[in-house]
Amino acid sequence: MKIRILSSILLTGLLSAGFAQAECIYPKAPGSIPDGSTATEQEMIDGMKAVKEYNAQVTAYLSCLDMEMQARIDAAGAEAPPDQIAQIKAIQAKRHNAAVEELESHASRFNEQVKLYKARSKKS
Repeated sequence: MKIRILSSILLTGLLSAGFAQAECIYPKAPGSIPDGSTATEQEMIDGMKAVKEYNAQVTAYLSCLDMEMQARIDAAGAEAPPDQIAQIKAIQAKRHNAAVEELESHASRFNEQVKLYKARSKKS
């Protein structure tokens, strides 16, 4: 019995240490969005590349969150109380939603600048 308890404590400690090392890093949005009313074509292309890279980073982050959540559920064990599992899932959902909302907001702002850029190009 004591060995089982000690094993559980040791396993929990090792898994927690693993989470600290493999923690999902929240991606940083690109610093600025080009102003479509004054930006050059190259600045708009660079802005698009930055948004695409940010999208890839968010996608990787979301995948990491899913793996982290599953690892935490597995670490909690089959006998974990349902409220503990629900809490793990709720935390993951909040982190997931925050990242997606920030990505969508940034992409939307960039798309508005693309519209301005295209409208300016049509006038020329």
